[in-house]
Amino acid sequence: MNAASTTTNSAIHDIILEMHRLEKTYWSWTQEDWLEVLCSNEEAFRKKYGSCGNCRQYILALAWLLCGFNRLEAAGCFYHYRLSVKVFGRPATEAAINKLRENMQRLGFVAADNNIRNALLLSMLCQRQVDPEKLELETLRRVIDYGPAYMRRSAATLSRIFAAMGQFPAGIDHRTRERRRPHGEYSATSNVPEEWLWWCERWRHTVVKAPSSELSTWYRILQCGRWLKHTHPDIHSPADWNRDIALEFVAAVCQMKIGQWSEPCHMYRNRIGQLMTASARAGILQAIKVFFRDLQEWGLITIPFDPVRIFRLPRSIRASIGPMPRIVADDIWSKLVWAGLNLQEQDLQYGEQLYYRYPFSMVRALCVLWLFGGLRRDEILRMRTGCIRWQNDEHQGSSRICLLDVPVNKTSTAFTKPVDPIVGEYIDRWEKERSIQPDQLDLKTGELVSYLFMHKAARISQSYINKSLIPMLCRKAGVPNEDIRGTITSHRARATIASQLFNAKEPLGLFELQRWLGHSSPSSTQHYIDITPTKLAGSLSKAGYFERNRRMVSVLIDQDAVMAGQVQQGEAWRYYDLGHGLCSYDFFEQCPHRMACAKCSFYLPKSSSKAQYIEGRQNLLKLMQEIPLTEDEQAAIENDIGAIDKLIDKLKNIETPDKKYK
Repeated sequence: MNAASTTTNSAIHDIILEMHRLEKTYWSWTQEDWLEVLCSNEEAFRKKYGSCGNCRQYILALAWLLCGFNRLEAAGCFYHYRLSVKVFGRPATEAAINKLRENMQRLGFVAADNNIRNALLLSMLCQRQVDPEKLELETLRRVIDYGPAYMRRSAATLSRIFAAMGQFPAGIDHRTRERRRPHGEYSATSNVPEEWLWWCERWRHTVVKAPSSELSTWYRILQCGRWLKHTHPDIHSPADWNRDIALEFVAAVCQMKIGQWSEPCHMYRNRIGQLMTASARAGILQAIKVFFRDLQEWGLITIPFDPVRIFRLPRSIRASIGPMPRIVADDIWSKLVWAGLNLQEQDLQYGEQLYYRYPFSMVRALCVLWLFGGLRRDEILRMRTGCIRWQNDEHQGSSRICLLDVPVNKTSTAFTKPVDPIVGEYIDRWEKERSIQPDQLDLKTGELVSYLFMHKAARISQSYINKSLIPMLCRKAGVPNEDIRGTITSHRARATIASQLFNAKEPLGLFELQRWLGHSSPSSTQHYIDITPTKLAGSLSKAGYFERNRRMVSVLIDQDAVMAGQVQQGEAWRYYDLGHGLCSYDFFEQCPHRMACAKCSFYLPKSSSKAQYIEGRQNLLKLMQEIPLTEDEQAAIENDIGAIDKLIDKLKNIETPDKKYK
């Protein structure tokens, strides 16, 4: 090993001291004995022995070479490269490192990342294997489970690199063993009767549902178990339920409050004690209905009631649930679109997560796809390479139509839809820069696919859009991350785009939007579209509802009479044209006989010489005046003969403006 004499003497001295203390030779020391001798780090070793130089490193090499010590993952911090050179030799160590760096560079990693290099060397030392291609997955798992905290992430990354090389079937996720299971799930089973919990576990292991649906139903039937323990402590099994207990539970759910019969987490801490929303209460009844229905259909229990009928949604709750699209206001959305189109690389430096861990071109393509694609988050993250296709526009030869292939989703099979060409342009740019990534299994279809948004042999984080991308756009656009409808999330873009397409100048119809969104029924689409007040006002104006109850009457104004001062003398100067005659009553719009003239003294027949004289005057101003109509008058002018006769009979005993009855 070419150690200096001082270091050699210190190592021999320390080993002899420990042999004396342990009262046995060093070649008979156990793995625990060696860990005690080596201490947890260099500083603790020097405090214990007062040794100089890198004495600990040489004792570690002696333990590995001569005594079969292989608990290196528990030995704390040491120089992995130096130890590998000592035991494997420099040529073999450099060859393994160079091969690793070649694959790292191919997958988009920083080749000079020493953390991944150290994870490789530690794994080689633990397995005593100089060839990295012969490393086993269990060795890396051992490093992740028992090694130092700073090494776990690098070892997991190394496993993904080996998986991309085809050495392992899949990499290791060091963060959570079951990603879909939230932290602290163990507390969800507290205060639940043991037998009820057993039935819940049996249902959970038997049912075939999406993981998220299964988990939400699981929490709600546990909540039912706590209610059962409090109200009916003698009932422990769903087989013991009767109609009265079921109806009592439905009544309890209708008044259920947040945090009741549950183990609330911190996200609901400020709302505990408030009445649950109608949709939350409906979800509880739906979960219990599914639970009892499944157990009954599987032949596991026999109950004296129909769970579908008993646990159906009460009318009071059902009436409170309906389409309520959580769209983003137009002014805020336009600012977010501007921020996405003007995104710069320096914008990726701040936030809860490390934005810059992904290439800028990838983030920009992801951003534009979210802003213009109208997709679910799962569809965005599962987008595949080659998803963009270009087609020439038959109507405009110079332009091209951008078609986007959407993968299989929760409501439809794979389909193709047109999107804005800017989506295709940015995705094409990312595909040109994207490094070669390994194919991964699509859990929804069971296929090996090449995901579009992959970097360093790993898919983009599930929470990246909501936790990083959207806050970054809000900050750049200068808008808050929340509005009156709540936090701006990935799914709200889908409702916003759908509503804008529905309210456009040349809008998409309901069935066209259903196809574009990938829904299985139009009723689902209705939950995503909201008619804007502007469009509603325009449609109402075109319908002519208010004009139906108003009519325009021609008014003749004798300007000569006005200028001559005859108005002060009580002479008529304004005449309303009734078609068959003229009316000189100044308050014509208030006259009850206006639509069925009683021909009082204010009336001038068209056949009279005075009426003809007035109409023939040159200095006559013709105007139009709007007259509101009553329901009887409205029916009369719509050529309803019966309504006309009824109106005339009704006006028989009403006096005319000249105080006479006709």
